[in-house]
Amino acid sequence: MNLQERINLLTRLGEYILSDSQTWAGVKERAYRENSWFLPEFIDRAAANIVNSYLQENALIRFAESYKLPTSEASPNFKAKKIGIVMAGNIPLVGFHDLLCVFLTGHNAFIKTSSKDDTLIKHLVNVMVSWNSEVAELIGFSEMLKGCDGYIATGSNNTAGYFDYYFGKYPNIIRRNRTSVAILTGNESTDELSRLADDVYLYFGLGCRSVSKLYVSEGYDFTSLLNIFRKYNYLADHNKYKNNYDYNIAVHILNKKIFMSNESLLLVEDDALFSPISQLNYEFYNDENEVLTSLQGRQELQCIIGKDLIPFGLSQYPSLTDYADGVDTVRFLTNM
Repeated sequence: MNLQERINLLTRLGEYILSDSQTWAGVKERAYRENSWFLPEFIDRAAANIVNSYLQENALIRFAESYKLPTSEASPNFKAKKIGIVMAGNIPLVGFHDLLCVFLTGHNAFIKTSSKDDTLIKHLVNVMVSWNSEVAELIGFSEMLKGCDGYIATGSNNTAGYFDYYFGKYPNIIRRNRTSVAILTGNESTDELSRLADDVYLYFGLGCRSVSKLYVSEGYDFTSLLNIFRKYNYLADHNKYKNNYDYNIAVHILNKKIFMSNESLLLVEDDALFSPISQLNYEFYNDENEVLTSLQGRQELQCIIGKDLIPFGLSQYPSLTDYADGVDTVRFLTNM
């Protein structure tokens, strides 16, 4: 299968994802039943961004050309490698970009899915196999990823230790916990704050691109922000999310810690970059440049949102070249 054939398959897959296929609708419903964090709207948002940002033919062609990917597996000096992929399951189809990179570069992908996101990715691969049986030789699934030439593994700080132990002697990309922050000046418009709500609430804040902390100017008035964020108050009807919300309230009350709330989110003054589900940390600042300087090089950070930074509302919509940990996955694969 040459490069153009792989691009054609990916483009066709994008058309399928956006189609009104009853089979695909049933698969998405099953994924939600298996993992109630995967709200139907969140599955559709994640899938739509994959199509719009990853699976457009012209974008894929430019992407491949930028890396000078071989147009054929018969190209001189190219030898397909066996790449093990350990996928996370925090948001729908979060491992799709790794699969795309391996498939596009002509290597063979062997995938261990997360039990939390097993249905969607397997169905999409099976759809491609039904169109071209060669895909079954290029993409496989396994609970044990032994004998691979390289590994891409995504997990928590705890699991990263195990990944280092098992995969450390092979070429690898091992990802740990990451999160995102936003810097507010107090001059944001209503529309900007509304888009910031997307950065905070989408996928229940479980993604590495989800904003878990705000840096706000001294004396910031949170009234408008809390009111605008109420557009996501319906998430408080979600049983698991509400359990986290109630638990965090109880902890802060017992600890006599001050917090603010709009019935779906707790705002808590805290130095930590990471915050629990249903909570958003904040910290005051006097000098924005000092904040930016303090954040430079922080390995836990994926995105910094704000004016003249990543625009509000875009953190959850990565492009083809927005790599999960800042490590260029395609460059890693082409250097194999």
